[in-house]
Amino acid sequence: MKHLALIAAALVFLSAQRIDPKEDTNAKIKAVYLYNFSKYVEWPEDYKNGNFVVTVVGPSSSLLSELDKMAQKKVGSQPIAVKSVSSPSALEKSNIIFMPFESSALLTDVINKIKGQSTLIVTEKAGLTKLGAAINFIIKDNKQLFELSKSNAERYKLKISSNLYALAIKVE
Repeated sequence: MKHLALIAAALVFLSAQRIDPKEDTNAKIKAVYLYNFSKYVEWPEDYKNGNFVVTVVGPSSSLLSELDKMAQKKVGSQPIAVKSVSSPSALEKSNIIFMPFESSALLTDVINKIKGQSTLIVTEKAGLTKLGAAINFIIKDNKQLFELSKSNAERYKLKISSNLYALAIKVE
């Protein structure tokens, strides 16, 4: 039921937007999910000041475009800042790091780079929650869903709301 509420929120958001046939609908949906994840994850106090930073590692121009549109919103009182880096060595403090499929091989480098930080790592390749990602997008029965590893999130001192956990495909 709660999963339907999250999907309904995404669809309401999308229906309020003018959809250009050249736009990437998957990118829009993932951007909405990423924004909604920010409402159901609690970061430590030192991550609640300044900008709420969402960083994309590697190529993902359509998602970056959609995230830039989201940057007009706020997470709590924090303005959203969207960044893009080509390699893990360029990573700075981020609330969320998104790794598109093409960047999946860099997960270990990202984890090593952000050691000790409180960052939600979101990926989109099967098996990456078992390698350290907290959330992984998957397609199941033609639906965009997500896997969640609560233990990986907790490793980064993040608290996952029971509502988000209930919507996820649990991976431990």
